[in-house]
Amino acid sequence: MGQELLVRTDESGDMVARIGDRRLEEIHLPEPQNDRLLGNIYLGRVENVLPGMQAAFVDIGLGKNSFLYVDDAFPLPHANVHANNKQAGDGEIRKITDLVKKGQQLVVQIFKEPSGTKGARVTMYPSLPGRYLVLLPYGDYVAVSRRIEDEDERKRLKELVQSQLPEQMGAIIRTVAEHADKETLAADLRLLVKKWRRIQGLSAKSQAPALLHHDADLLSRVMRDTNPADITHIVVGDEAAYQHTADVIGTVAPKLLEKLILRESRDLFLDYDIYSQLERALERKVWLKSGGYIIIDRTEALCAIDVNTGKYVGGRNLNDTVFKTNMEAVNEIARQLILRNIGGIVIIDFIDMDTDADRQKLLLALEEEMKKDRVRVTVLGMTQLGLVELTRKKIGHDLSSSIEKSCPCCNGRGRVPDLSCIHRSVAGK
Repeated sequence: MGQELLVRTDESGDMVARIGDRRLEEIHLPEPQNDRLLGNIYLGRVENVLPGMQAAFVDIGLGKNSFLYVDDAFPLPHANVHANNKQAGDGEIRKITDLVKKGQQLVVQIFKEPSGTKGARVTMYPSLPGRYLVLLPYGDYVAVSRRIEDEDERKRLKELVQSQLPEQMGAIIRTVAEHADKETLAADLRLLVKKWRRIQGLSAKSQAPALLHHDADLLSRVMRDTNPADITHIVVGDEAAYQHTADVIGTVAPKLLEKLILRESRDLFLDYDIYSQLERALERKVWLKSGGYIIIDRTEALCAIDVNTGKYVGGRNLNDTVFKTNMEAVNEIARQLILRNIGGIVIIDFIDMDTDADRQKLLLALEEEMKKDRVRVTVLGMTQLGLVELTRKKIGHDLSSSIEKSCPCCNGRGRVPDLSCIHRSVAGK
């Protein structure tokens, strides 16, 4: 069955849920004004250069300095250095002190938002997403979405875009561009180039720190990034929401208009049980249909996921029980990573299996399931301890930090001191 997008709009902002067979798969929550930082482009000032860390701290006006690593920098004013040039000439490793200087003004883009005590990660190689293309102003290559599998179509799209790109610029061709004609791609490219020229002009007359470009609002981003082939309908619950959504779609993705439908409802999310599913998505334990379960624990460094057979006793033998539980867990883990928007390092402790063949089947199933994710995921394999490692690109805030706050009693640890033993000791004296 195809998937649907549910759109709810009210005074708190837009909220979009993606569901499959009435099951919540992904959620986009309302954002406070200017709260989203990912993709924003700033004119910043270098506050400090740290040779020992091969990095620099850049003030972009957020209160906490952003972090610029050597691989994300190039020397100014030579802004035509290629984005894949990670080394200096003759194989010499680049040094941050040769690329930026204290007090220098730089145009940078946030590609990793601030988290905890860490400031934002920024790059001097910006990217501007459009409907069909992502413009790389300092790129020197054209890449095609891995979800476009037909080699002839990949070649056709690449040649079309290469023939229209300005010199010294690159692009990434998005999945939705499959079968797009030359005029469609050219129009999207012209819009992105015009946007970049405007950013350059603004930076030339601004003083750091200054915001040069703010990424699109939530609803515009979701519709811009939605492939019509992936969904059957875009559902709204009232006339006002219908008109608002139609206006946005008409601007960023007109082909989606035919998918937009109105289903009168006082609260569309209540009708589809979205709120209770959101509550379950915050729980540490997630039950599988078989009776097994997974445990999801977050730390600042990584996310650990543990798979257990739970109530499932299987049928024929232990190996069959373990394999079936692990394979069912693969589907749920992939869903939870997307739904909770978990990024960074993920370590999965599947139940131990006896054969290399079963372990290989498990890894292949996980890789196949993660291909459904719009965010870049890399499955690194299985360690000697039987732990599966993967990385998922961090995009925005995870679900927990978006709708939860740390408990003032335990400061987010989930436990409070039990002082009863101390009280007994004092009483005994």
